[in-house]
Amino acid sequence: MKADSSEPTSPTTAARIADLKARYHEAVTASGEAAIEKQHAKGKMTARERIEMLLDKGSFVEFDEFVRHRSSAFGMDAKRPYGDSVVTGVGTIHGRQVALFSQDFTVFGGSLGEVAGDKIIKVMDFALSTKVPIIGILDSGGARIQEGVTALGKYGEIFKRKCGPAAGGAVYSPALTDFVIMVDKTSQMFVTGPDVIKAVTGEDVGMEELGGALTHNKVSGVAHYLASDETDAFDYARVLLSYLPDNFEVSPPVYASDIDVEITDRDRRLNEVIPDSASVPYDVVAIIEGIVDSGSFLEVQPLFAPNIVIGFGRVEGRSVGIIANQPNHMAGTLNIDAGEKSARFVRFCDAFGIPIITLVDVPGYLPGTDQEWTGVIRRGAKLLYAYAEASVPLITVITRKAYGGAYIVMGSKQLGADLNFAWPTAEIAVMGGQGAVNILYRGDLKKAEDAGEDVEAVRARLASEYTYSVASPFLAAERGEIDGVIEPAATRSVIVKGLRALRTKTPRVSVGKHGNIPL
Repeated sequence: MKADSSEPTSPTTAARIADLKARYHEAVTASGEAAIEKQHAKGKMTARERIEMLLDKGSFVEFDEFVRHRSSAFGMDAKRPYGDSVVTGVGTIHGRQVALFSQDFTVFGGSLGEVAGDKIIKVMDFALSTKVPIIGILDSGGARIQEGVTALGKYGEIFKRKCGPAAGGAVYSPALTDFVIMVDKTSQMFVTGPDVIKAVTGEDVGMEELGGALTHNKVSGVAHYLASDETDAFDYARVLLSYLPDNFEVSPPVYASDIDVEITDRDRRLNEVIPDSASVPYDVVAIIEGIVDSGSFLEVQPLFAPNIVIGFGRVEGRSVGIIANQPNHMAGTLNIDAGEKSARFVRFCDAFGIPIITLVDVPGYLPGTDQEWTGVIRRGAKLLYAYAEASVPLITVITRKAYGGAYIVMGSKQLGADLNFAWPTAEIAVMGGQGAVNILYRGDLKKAEDAGEDVEAVRARLASEYTYSVASPFLAAERGEIDGVIEPAATRSVIVKGLRALRTKTPRVSVGKHGNIPL
């Protein structure tokens, strides 16, 4: 029987493929050219351009490019672009698998609604199940107000998964991540914006001052790197990931390294770093660069609490975390910001099995009512707690001052360091010579004054005697409080050998759910 020509015919395979391509083109250009040009005019890449910049070429596999929101409130049903306001998927960086999501400000201002939230949740769950890092590229106005409580609920589900310009609820998301990179003059984060602050408190503040990239890198400490532009941000992210493992169950990548445990000319330069006078500052980065593989040091949070330096390096091609007092800033004293900055870093390294090297030159805690009233006792204890609970290999080197409670807090032997060495320039005591003389030799100073002697000369002599007798590193070594006194030039070699010996260190097993760090 002849077929009825009026019956609809099934589309050909070629037609189906053409339809797919048309739909995909619609998905990747969902916002339209005008919105993309507006994004570029602000000096910002689109969500897809950012992914292309970050990942290895051709490695991206997209998820859910054809999903659409289901909201009909406030005329939303008139605009239902493919993919909604976020691009998600997987790809590689230096050949290593990562999952990621990139919010698309050109679609609904990057706002998070039900479908966008579901996309992020799906890719996060994928990362958790495959045990790979997840990267979020945030460019969002916050929750989608047209979708109300449904949008807020998605934030809650995202936050739950993370306990392992953004505004409103969106800013808690980066606060729960391990590292936050912000672009100067472009990135902004705040819980309440300038308009709300003005209306409620009368305070007049601009967006950059309130929550710009410089503010969060230098003042609040929420961010960890200030990028000059988006390209710089992605370059830093790619380098940072090279130091980190895919997950806590595996080790970070090991890179080829020509290590010579014999002392070299490079090592001997460390003998010249410490000034003859204990009151003269120096740059501790010179020491860091002298003990890690050449060119491998990557600083984290360089603008926040610059009196302490944290970052990653490599020793024999293996990742290490580094914490060091910085005498070039505030004489390397510990304050609340420095303590919290380094405590968080210790916790991160411990969580991911990265050994920690600590360089100590600390005259004590910063005195002052502002420190006391803002909780230095409680907040300063975070670093103490972090070191005490850490189970990764810990190697500490005292380069100069190690005074009082600050000495104990800075990865001391008594707090759990596996190996603790001192340079011959080290001074280990309850306090510095000048302070000790004022207490121990008050009577002698009074007698010198009454006798018409040069009191300051007497004070200096007594302080020197105290330093060489009571604060000598050889006294600490004699009593077993440290593991030895080493020549600065031998430091790299000692660390290399120490880390080799500690590769079989067995982590302590916790008997409880978790400790109660003094938050």
